[in-house]
Parts: sequence; C-alpha cells; structure tokens
Amino acid sequence: MPLLTVQLEDQDRRVLFESGSSVRDILDETDIRVRAACNGTGACGLCRIRITEGDAGEPAAIELASLGNGLLDKGVRLACQVTADNNLRIEIINPAPPSVWHSLDAGVGTAPLTEGSPLFTQAEPTLGLTVDLGTTHISITVVEISTGRRLAGRRALNPQAASGADVLTRLMAAQSADQAEKLSLQAVRAIEEGVRDIGSREGIDLMRVVRVVLVGNTVMVALLSGQNHHLLLQPSYWAENIDCLPVETNLWRDAWGINPEAVIEVIPPLAGFVGSDLLTGVIATRLTEQEPGALLIDFGTNSEVALWDGNKLWVSSAAGGPAFEGCAISCGVPAEPGAIWRVAVSEATEELTFHVIADAEARGLCGSGLVDLLACLVRNGTLNRKGQFVLESPVNGFHFCSGRREFVLTRRDIDIFQRAKAAIGVVIEVLLAKAGMRRHELRRICIGGIFGQFLNVANAQEIGLLPPLPAELIETAGNTALSGCEALILSAEAYERLLVIREHAHIVNLSNCPDFETLFLDHLYLQPNAVV
Repeated sequence: MPLLTVQLEDQDRRVLFESGSSVRDILDETDIRVRAACNGTGACGLCRIRITEGDAGEPAAIELASLGNGLLDKGVRLACQVTADNNLRIEIINPAPPSVWHSLDAGVGTAPLTEGSPLFTQAEPTLGLTVDLGTTHISITVVEISTGRRLAGRRALNPQAASGADVLTRLMAAQSADQAEKLSLQAVRAIEEGVRDIGSREGIDLMRVVRVVLVGNTVMVALLSGQNHHLLLQPSYWAENIDCLPVETNLWRDAWGINPEAVIEVIPPLAGFVGSDLLTGVIATRLTEQEPGALLIDFGTNSEVALWDGNKLWVSSAAGGPAFEGCAISCGVPAEPGAIWRVAVSEATEELTFHVIADAEARGLCGSGLVDLLACLVRNGTLNRKGQFVLESPVNGFHFCSGRREFVLTRRDIDIFQRAKAAIGVVIEVLLAKAGMRRHELRRICIGGIFGQFLNVANAQEIGLLPPLPAELIETAGNTALSGCEALILSAEAYERLLVIREHAHIVNLSNCPDFETLFLDHLYLQPNAVV
C-alpha cells in the first residue's frame, strides 16, 4: 500500500492508504485534519497542502482557478483534489483546529435508494440526518435524500461516560433529577457539536435538513428524552415496552441549527434493554428476509443480539460492559487514531507485531486489538484457556511495547473481557434454544458496531467469542444502526419492514434463564466453541 508522510513540527506521521483516495480523505481517517468547508468539491479553496516529495499528478481545473500558477509552481495543492496513487510527502499549510469528532467514511453504510418511493421529492435537494446514540460513542451522518448518498459522517465519545461507563451506572446517577437533566443536555449538546462540525467543515447548509432519525439503546433514548428512565432499574420492565420518547423536540431543532420545520423522529426501542439501534440494524442487514439461521450481533457496551428462525425474530441483550469498546481495560482505548487494532505474530521473528489506527503513536488497545492479543497469548502458551498467566509469566501482567510506549495487560483486564465474552455466548445459546436450533444450523452471522469493523474473525473464533462457522458465512457489517436509519430516511418501504420486524420480534429476558450461571461459566473459557 502507498504511504503518505505528513510533516509535523514534532515528528513526521506516516499513513498507509488505499490507492485512489484523496489526500483529504486520507487525513480524515487520522487525527490530523486540513481545514475545509465545501464537502470535498474544491470550491472553498481552504484545504491547502504543499507536496514536498512524490508525484501528485496534474492539478484539476478548480485548483488552477483557486491557486493560480504561482502557488501551483511552489507545490501548493488542494488536498481534496489530489488523488494519491503513490507515496507522497506533504506539509499542511492550512490545518484545521483539533476536534473530538472523527470522520466516518462517506461511502460506508449508505443505503441506496433503489426500493420503494422516496419520502421527499422537493425540487431543491433536501437532507436527512441520522444519529446513533450509543453508550460509548455517538455517530452521526448526513444523507442527500434525492440520491441516497451519504455526504458526511462523524463519530465521537459520548460525554455521558463521565457519569459511568455502562448503562446501569448512568441509570443510578440519573436518580438525581439534576443529574438526569445534565445527562440529557450532554447528549443534546454533543449531537449539536457533531452536526455543526459537519456543517462548517463540509460546507453543508444545515437548513436543508428536513428529517432526523435517531436510534439508541433504551437507556440512552430514555436519558436523552428524560422519560421513564427510572423504570429501567426495575427487572419487571426489562422485557417490557417502555414509553421513553421525548415530549417535544423544538429545543433540539434550535440547538442543532437545522430547518425549523424538520421532522425529528426517535425510533421507539423494542423493550427495556433491546433498543431501536438493533431494529434498524435488522433493517440494514435484511435479517428477516434471509433463510432461517441468520444472526446479528451488535457489539457494544450494551450488546444486542437478534436471531431469525424463519418465523420469529428472537432478540435479547447482554450487559457485557465496555470491554468491546476498549474501555474499562487498563491499557484500553476506543477505536480511534492511536489505538492498536491488530496484533499478530511475525513469521520471521516469532515476536508480536502491532498495527495502530492511522499509524499514530500507540495509546493502547481497542477491542479488536485485545481479541488479537488474547488469541496470540493463548496460542503461544502465555495464557491458559482459563485466562490465567502461566507460572513463568510476570505476576502483575503481560508487558508489551508498541513504538515508544510500554503497556501492561493485567489479569483483571482479561477477566473483564471474559465476562463480556461469556455474556454474548449466553445470549446466543439461549436464543438458539428458544428457536429450537443448534449452532451448526446458523447460516449467516452479521457483526455490527465499531468493534466489528476491525475484528479478526478467526481470532475471535479461536477464543470462543464467535460460533465456529466457515469464514464465508460471517460478515462485518459496520454501524448497522446508522445504515438502517438512512434506509428509513430514504424510503417508505423501510418503514414497512420496521413494522414487520416488530410484529415478528420476541424478547427473551435472560434473568428468567434457569441455566444462566452454568452457560456463563462455560463461555468464560478462552477456547473455540464446540460445533453442535
């Protein structure tokens, strides 16, 4: 793969990229951004860089008009117009200010407008806004309704995490009326920041946004709206439908700077701990339109699972904690620039090698990196299948280095992951039992969420996180919740599918499972699941 080298004051940053990407798109995958305000058309002329080494090709017509021969002769180009096919070395002339919001791939997850009728057919192109309000991350996209094209997307950490990394801790905090109001405002303001970042940086007129679709797990939706979140602390409501929709959304429209007539729709969750994010994920993956044995696992702090048996959609959730998001782990970080996302063993040296998102300086392991590391340590005998270090290993944990930093994976870290893994395993086992199916009857597994974007499926299977299906039956589907939201914005047919999904859904409350403890203990082991 070609290499982009960015000259910075303190040190050079090197980023591997796919040929054919614009320099701006490459930078947007990192924490280094160039200033922009035109969604990559070149009209604003702000994304100026200087090519110091390498062939950037001939300038586009808009570069000639914006920069002139004088600047072009000095190597100045527009980052959005330089399509990189070979190694390049650049200097950023017009850097953007730091932001907590990271860009999503504009093309990933877009739901094509090829089915049903569009909900809007106005002469002037109108826009839709989608929001996936997750426990750990908030993700946002803007789509053009007439074409179904995703124009831009952003993702950042949910600031509510300061009140607790998991949903139960936040619910406890929300027992105070003042704290509940604070949590609601934090979510509204975070969405505002993300939306306005898209508007200013991409040159998108937010007044063209005429429809918003928002999803999330039930706790996040209830905390956002301030409605009935206290009920979620009562087990009798965990499998019940809870009215957690907002009473009014006018203040949200004003805060987000969108069209004052825009329709804001919060998709109702299915039950206490089965959110609307799972429902839109089922829409995006067309799970209920497949043959029996289709499974969707939406990994997250509150992981949700759906199994289609041909007649019923069996759904449940696993409060596995934030381990999959790279949180609550001593050396863990979210899947953002600086996160170790892939760990492997070098064939030449038999030593561990580490790959970091955006080739930045390593800050820690994200969820997929943790899966890889555990698989490698079990494989080389550093860990046994119980997740325990062997005698010759350091008693305080496994030390490893990436770049200039040293990290330690502790026994507590491994235990946290094992518990999260076991919770997922129990959900899958229980849903299969309810459907009268066995593991070998599964025909498709869709892995949703940021965690799945970087996941090495073989390593996940080796430590028992995923069922032992052939690789061709397992797909990493990215943020299925957002993709489903986009489908709802683009066509009425998606709403029809949503109604069908609700009709076929059967909620399974794991607290009523008599074999829960036995199944949980079985799935703690770091070993492949048996084919049964």
